[in-house]
Amino acid sequence: MLETTNALIAATLAFVGGHFLLSSRPLRPLLHERFGSRGFRLLYSLAMTVALVWMVAAFRAAPVVPLWYPPPAFAWVPLLVMPLASILIVCGLTSPNPTLVGGERYLDDAPGSPAVGILSITRHPFLWGTGLWALSHLAANGDISSIVMMGGIAILSFAGMSHIDQRRESSLGATWGPMKLTTSVLPFAAVLAGRTAIDWRGIGWWRPLLGLVVFAALLHLHRGLIGVSPLPPL
Repeated sequence: MLETTNALIAATLAFVGGHFLLSSRPLRPLLHERFGSRGFRLLYSLAMTVALVWMVAAFRAAPVVPLWYPPPAFAWVPLLVMPLASILIVCGLTSPNPTLVGGERYLDDAPGSPAVGILSITRHPFLWGTGLWALSHLAANGDISSIVMMGGIAILSFAGMSHIDQRRESSLGATWGPMKLTTSVLPFAAVLAGRTAIDWRGIGWWRPLLGLVVFAALLHLHRGLIGVSPLPPL
């Protein structure tokens, strides 16, 4: 039991810590110089893919050891949160975003305000989606394995927003200014402050629809992939 739980802890540390380590200020420039921009991105993607596969495999192999027992009503939390999380993830992956790996070029390509599409709501839509996914599942699952993996992903998602912003501001300087001024980390904060307006046209209709399709697919495949039904007991 301890071996599989320890394997999950190690894999989660590799996945979460690897993101921060490989993109850290001391190491990233050295890797860029050694492998070049394209080589670094390939190395980064390969390392994180291996760590992700390891973490998922370790999670599936780990025993279910309850640490606490969530109230039955908490089982509804993922069902209520995941449609929004899926939409944010899809919007984040299908929209030009300077916060993504290699996304700096979008600041050069866009002469106007960078607060376009989903970025007018938050400049970290993908990380908000994964963070909400992790937190909603933490609420519904009290076993050690879920707490380790979901907690790790939550830390990566929310701490990653600040980490990315600091790295972009350091590397891009004044080029990052318009992005920082017209968008916000907290959803709708820039809109409420009057620094931008929601770009509904840029978001489009197909991204939210695709997000809901992804949610429906995950709901359907959940039992086969994870081994438990996502539906609360009636």
